[in-house]
Amino acid sequence: MGDRTFQMAVKVFVIVALFLPGSARAVGVRQPVSGRFAPFAAAAPNPAGRLDQANQQPSPGTTTGVTTSEAAEIKPEVKTYVLPPEKYKRAVEFARARYRLYPIEVVYGILVLWVILHWGLAVRFRDFAEAKSSRRLVQALIYTPLLLVILGVLGLPGEIYRQWLELKYQQSVQIWASWAWDWTKGGLVSLIFGTFLVWILYGLIRRSPRRWWLYLWLISIPVTVSLVFLQPLLIDPLFFRFEPLAAKQPVLVGEITKVVERAGFHIPPERMFEMNASAKLNSLNAYATGLGASKRVVVWDTTIAKLTVPQTLAVFGHEMGHYVLGHIWQGIAFAVCVIFLFLYLCYRGMVWALERWRPGWGLRGADDWASLPVLLLFLSVFNFLGSPVFNAFSRHLEHQADIYGLEVIHGLVPDSAQVAAQSFQISGEVDLDDPDPSPLVEFWLFSHPSTKERIDFALHYDPWSKGLPAQFVRDVR
Repeated sequence: MGDRTFQMAVKVFVIVALFLPGSARAVGVRQPVSGRFAPFAAAAPNPAGRLDQANQQPSPGTTTGVTTSEAAEIKPEVKTYVLPPEKYKRAVEFARARYRLYPIEVVYGILVLWVILHWGLAVRFRDFAEAKSSRRLVQALIYTPLLLVILGVLGLPGEIYRQWLELKYQQSVQIWASWAWDWTKGGLVSLIFGTFLVWILYGLIRRSPRRWWLYLWLISIPVTVSLVFLQPLLIDPLFFRFEPLAAKQPVLVGEITKVVERAGFHIPPERMFEMNASAKLNSLNAYATGLGASKRVVVWDTTIAKLTVPQTLAVFGHEMGHYVLGHIWQGIAFAVCVIFLFLYLCYRGMVWALERWRPGWGLRGADDWASLPVLLLFLSVFNFLGSPVFNAFSRHLEHQADIYGLEVIHGLVPDSAQVAAQSFQISGEVDLDDPDPSPLVEFWLFSHPSTKERIDFALHYDPWSKGLPAQFVRDVR
């Protein structure tokens, strides 16, 4: 979950998101290479709860063995993350394909921007916009969409290949026409935000050539908060349908209420939603998102269909951890710091690049519309180099949420550690999580701990038997 706010703030606000018109990235359905789903979405059913024996009688206050779907199966005891031979082979193939795609897209994106500058396409777009109007706003409305559409179209092969992989490995069930419409909607959202931001950006550069990056950063703070607030209300519903969880799963909500009460916290049922992920995806997920009046917990219908109620409570416990521990605000604070650093580095980088290549590129200066690809190029480089730091921060939040989920379910669900392991195992099987990622891949690309690491932690986290206090839910025994 910890990745959702960060990626929205950095990728959308700092204009990196202008490269990403596809719905999957706009909504954060699945990151191209992270160990789990990113954007403030818990990638797998998270820690807590397991159904013990079928004939076990629940003790007072514990959850029952009811399943959320008749299709949900009680898995055998999990000791570590293991996949059947054929599924193991497919998971490794799927992971390697995504790992290869990531550096290719990074290099390709940088190359595209360099070509746009070297061939003078940005200058031609600028000249066209300035010929149509002398008003800066009108020029922004002409120039920015031209550039961003070209970037979106040139990036389309990578988006198509990613969707083809999702279909081939049965992560997606979305038909191509629906996918193309989502890609178009995502692109329109990026165009609206992007044009507005570019207009503000170049207005600041013209008025303060040396401090524009600082003023843009100050503006970015309320804009980032606004984006996080508005995303579940305006952006997410463009791609999926959301319904009150209480209306769809009243039994599950009743069990969730016990978890919320155990935590001494209050999440009203109207803040819990079910998302119809099954219309487009087979994978499992849940996440916490929003701020203030838009704050909510979302559970995918695929998760509900494929897990038992105790296993689904494991997912909810993790997501409530994000909710209770203030990870959304922490993500915003982290994003604001990263934006500050990115903007300053981009300012320094643009000064250096323009001094060296400005005449050859046909640019008049930093306040020239045609210098936008220079800024985007540096953002791409810094985003790539900063990925290990961003993902380390996300993994830290996810691990904290794992701990919280284990603690808040402990005692409510029989043998909660095993149920946590089962839920991770089921999710790993469905999502084809990499069974043996290399340390370098985890370090650079994983926004969540690996599935094997999360299962092992869930099975061995037991402060109660050692007489130690729980880390977050202190009153649980």
